[in-house]
Amino acid sequence: MYILINIFYMIAGFKWGDWRNWKRYYPTILFFIIGDFLYNFLLYKQSMWLFHDLILPNHTTITILAMVVSYSATVLVYLGRFPEGWKKRSLWFLLWVGIYLCAEYFNSKFGFITYHNGWNMWWSVLFTGIIFFILPIHHKRPLLAWLLSIIIIVSLLSIFDVKISEMK
Repeated sequence: MYILINIFYMIAGFKWGDWRNWKRYYPTILFFIIGDFLYNFLLYKQSMWLFHDLILPNHTTITILAMVVSYSATVLVYLGRFPEGWKKRSLWFLLWVGIYLCAEYFNSKFGFITYHNGWNMWWSVLFTGIIFFILPIHHKRPLLAWLLSIIIIVSLLSIFDVKISEMK
């Protein structure tokens, strides 16, 4: 399943991504990847969600594939075609949140993603919204995005009662 999803993102990225200006988006692609890397590192022993697949061997492989393909394509298309004006930006934001959530919903229904330790689809709705809210902030004001991300990470670690001792 995740191979198909990443093929879709790859095609979309090549077709609609702003490849001529990829260097402008590269820091935000890395920001997106680092965020997922931090999740996987900090919550290695207390995951909120895990990916499963029929072909790919484990969660880590699926995550690395997503980091390299899906996140790169997402940033190149989402920010590369980011519209002017709040109304268009809001619709663009909702479209991308919807794309990610539809994929997650179907993956959860077919068992390709499972939730753990209090996480559920509603938390994913909130978290996906945060992701697509913060990507354009990082693109324009990276330090502000990092500050907001640290606040969000600390808040989520507190809400889900992640023990620092369990991170070792």
